[in-house]
This record gives sequence, structure tokens and C-alpha cells, in this order.
Amino acid sequence: MSRVNELRMIARVAQMYHVEGQRQANIARHLRISQATVSRMLKRAYDEEIVRTTVVSPSGTYGDLEAGLRTRFGLSEAFVVECSEDRDGAIMARIGEAAAHFLEATLQTDEIIGVSSWSETILRMVENIHPMKTGKAKYVVQTLGGIGDPSVQTHANQLTMRLAKLTGADPHLLSAPGVAQSREAKLVLLGDTYVRETMDLFSKITLAIVGVGAVEPSGMLARSGNTFSSRELVDVADAGGVGDMSLRFFDINGASVKTPLDDRVIGITLEELSRVDRVIALAGGQSKTAAIRGALRTGVIDLLITDKFTAERLVSSDGQRTPAE
Repeated sequence: MSRVNELRMIARVAQMYHVEGQRQANIARHLRISQATVSRMLKRAYDEEIVRTTVVSPSGTYGDLEAGLRTRFGLSEAFVVECSEDRDGAIMARIGEAAAHFLEATLQTDEIIGVSSWSETILRMVENIHPMKTGKAKYVVQTLGGIGDPSVQTHANQLTMRLAKLTGADPHLLSAPGVAQSREAKLVLLGDTYVRETMDLFSKITLAIVGVGAVEPSGMLARSGNTFSSRELVDVADAGGVGDMSLRFFDINGASVKTPLDDRVIGITLEELSRVDRVIALAGGQSKTAAIRGALRTGVIDLLITDKFTAERLVSSDGQRTPAE
């Protein structure tokens, strides 16, 4: 009977603390025991499973899907957002809102942020960020060449400049096209002092924010002129490419797809991204599901923010690796 009496006392202490919301000091005074004894009893309450912790996901959140993504792809974190329809515009808006909140909550002092400015989803994130009351970030570094069609380039430059202003950082624009006309033209552009200074910062980036593209470029990227010809993209697909991050292509298993096109891209490489402490991918949509799956298998991405429809497809049984692996 002595154990039953002991457990009864522990249960009463646990009830007073967890249910009635009393402080440990008040419990100690009420029961005429020491506060150290109260603390030990509360620990015992867990050990004896008198108190059990249950996390109930709030409406509009998807804890099981997030856990599935973390387990299947080895992510440190995954966030799945509510979306009323499986449509690109709605998905980008919801992902952008969630990414803005996450960045505001987790940005570290003197962070060096790398960002590709040709992503509509990242643009939605920037549109939702509130100005930081005190400057936190050190630099915002453009990680893919930002010169292109003037009608779209304005958005790209504003994305980088506005993110820098919102986070209290100094902007470092990559004043070159994302895709040079030739390997030789790229080498000439890399000789520019300002281009070189920005690219030298790639190795110092502590937080990279990337979009994931299908082989077929997004509307914003296509309009910018920073992409390849239809024939060149067919060659990428024939080589097994399913998607890209900053115009660096990969296959469904996450392996890099190396083509001569790499020699014309002015921007960060997958190898450089893999050395960044935190890489956050913002991506969703049915047309990008295969690309996102391949991107997650590169091992580059630490955190994914996506929509519930895409998350369901990614964790479904047809998301297993291909037999060729």
C-alpha cells in the first residue's frame, strides 16, 4: 500500500500543477513539503506515466505530413501550409506568408542571406515580411545573375533590395545575366569587380532561400530571358533532369545533371549551397512535385515550406526512389 499512497501524493501534486495551474512554491506551502520535493514529484509523474504529453495539431496545420517529410527526406524541419486549392497562384501566396513569418521569427544577428531573385514564391515571401525594428542581417546576397528583360528585372532587383531593407542588411546585387551567351562571355563577366565581390560572398552565406523549378522555367524566369532554349531544355530532360535550383539541374534521385549549360550560368552551385548552414526551399504545386522530390534528395535542403497537396504527393507511396537507385 505504501507505493499506492506515494503515487496518490504524486498524482495530487501533478493535478495541482498541470490542471489547477498552481506554482510549485504554492503547492509546497499548501502540502507542507519542500519545493525540491514538489519538483521531484513532478518528474516522477512523467516517469510513472501519471502525466503524459500529447501535442494536438491546431486546425490548419499538418503535423503528420511534416513528420512524414522529415522522415522520408531527412529534413531538419518541414512546414506544410493550408491551401484551399491546388493552384499555383494560391499556393505561392500561402507559402510566401508562412516563409515570411518563419524568417522573421528565426533570423539571426549578422545573418548573411543568399537569395535567388527570379522566384515568384520568394517574391511573395518578401511582400509579407514586416520591417525589422532593429537591423539583424548583415548582407543580402543575390545568388543568381539579376540582369534580364527590363520589365521583369525591376521585380528581381526590388526583391533583393527590399529584403535587405526589411532585414536591416546591405544588399549585394549580382550585376550580370543569370545565363551568359557563351562560356567565354561568362568569363568576361566574371572579370567585373562588382560581380566578383558578390560571388565571393557565396562562401559566407549562412542562410540561403531558394525556389525549386521544373525543367520548364517559371513565367517570371522565362520572361527575364535568363533561361535556355527549348532544344537545350529537351537535352536536360533527356539527361534525366527533373528540376533545378538556381539553374543547376538534378535528376529524380537528387544527382546533379551536368551539361555544358553549367558553364554559362552565373550563380551559386549546388556544391556551394550544400555548404550553407541553413538552406530553406519554398516550393509547391503539382507541376513541380517531381522537381521538389529530386531537390529534397540532393541533400542540399534543410527546411522545406510547401502546401498540403504537394506534401501529400511527396510522402505518398509513389514517392519511393526509382528502381535505378
